[in-house]
Amino acid sequence: MFSKAESKKLRQQFWTSFGIVFRRKWMLYDTGIKELQLKFTFNRKFAQVSIDVLDEDPLIRAYYFEKLLSLKNILASEYLPEAIYEEEYELPEGKIISRVYVQLDNVSIHNRNQWPEVMKFLNDAMEQMEAYFVEHKDLFS
Repeated sequence: MFSKAESKKLRQQFWTSFGIVFRRKWMLYDTGIKELQLKFTFNRKFAQVSIDVLDEDPLIRAYYFEKLLSLKNILASEYLPEAIYEEEYELPEGKIISRVYVQLDNVSIHNRNQWPEVMKFLNDAMEQMEAYFVEHKDLFS
């Protein structure tokens, strides 16, 4: 078991290493659409790359989620066939968002031996997610 301080240090080391191995400026929060963000997640259970619909208003979330659903076949056939769609995804702090994501299970940020596999997964998946988003961004504007 790791203390909070040790866990925080490992997370910082992972993300610093990831930035060194894959030198690239990711779009992430800078999508140009305030309700949508691309996101990396890596914790003690899984790694994820996602498009998150973050608005607190359920009607606005539903609006953007419907747009994502309308492109489901394109995302599946051209970019990320294993993408999962969740209209109501609960974050650890209890906040409800909508999320489209790909996930690598049974990996832990605390296991350095898994870092190379996770880094490759995160990089490859985010490249595809960004390409998909950029190609279809106009639909969300």
